Amino acid sequence: MFTGIVQELGEVAEVQQQGDAARLTIRGCAGGVSPGESIAVNGVCLTVAGVGDGTFTADVMGETLARSGLGALAPGARVNLERSLRLADRLGGHLVQGHVDATGTVVSRTTAEHWDRVRITMPRGIARYVVEKGSIAVDGVSLTVSARSDADGWFEVSLIPETLRRTTLGTAAPGGLVNLEVDVIAKYAERMLNGGAAR
Repeated sequence: MFTGIVQELGEVAEVQQQGDAARLTIRGCAGGVSPGESIAVNGVCLTVAGVGDGTFTADVMGETLARSGLGALAPGARVNLERSLRLADRLGGHLVQGHVDATGTVVSRTTAEHWDRVRITMPRGIARYVVEKGSIAVDGVSLTVSARSDADGWFEVSLIPETLRRTTLGTAAPGGLVNLEVDVIAKYAERMLNGGAAR
C-alpha cells in the first residue's frame, strides 16, 4: 500500500527482456531497500529482487507489462519511486495499491505562472471511477481531478511547483504514456451496490 507521495526520482539503469517478462534495474532509493520489499515504480507495485551499489532490481511479469507503461521504459528514463506505507506514517495523498488499472496519454499541458494544467485521456473502462475533485494516481502521483469529460474521454489535473519539481510529471509531454490507478474505494462501492456481482 502506498500514498501517492513520490519520495524520489530514480533512473532506469538497465532493462533485460526475458520473453514475456522483464527485469528492471533502477538507480535510486538512497535510503536503501532490501530484497522482498515493495516499491512503487511509476505507480506500479514491484518487489525488490536484488540490491546493488545504489541500484535495485525488480522482475516485471507480462500482465504488468501489458497493463502499464513499464514495458516502454529504456535506460536513462526517469521514474517516480515510493516505498510502501508503514502503519505509523501520515497518509499525505490517498490510498494507492500500486495496481495500475489502465494507461492514459497526455493530451496537452497548459502552463500558468504558478502551476500547470495537464489533460490526460481516460479509457472508457475506468471513466466511471474518475470524478471531479476525486483522487487519481498518475504514474504513482496522488492527484485531484480538476475537470473531466466523458464525451471526449479525458480528465485534467493541476500540478503545483512542488509536484512539477519532484516527479516525472514535470516533464511529461503531450503524447507521453502514463499509468492510471483509480480510487479503489469507488470500485468496492460499485461492487457492493451491484450486490457483489463483478462487472
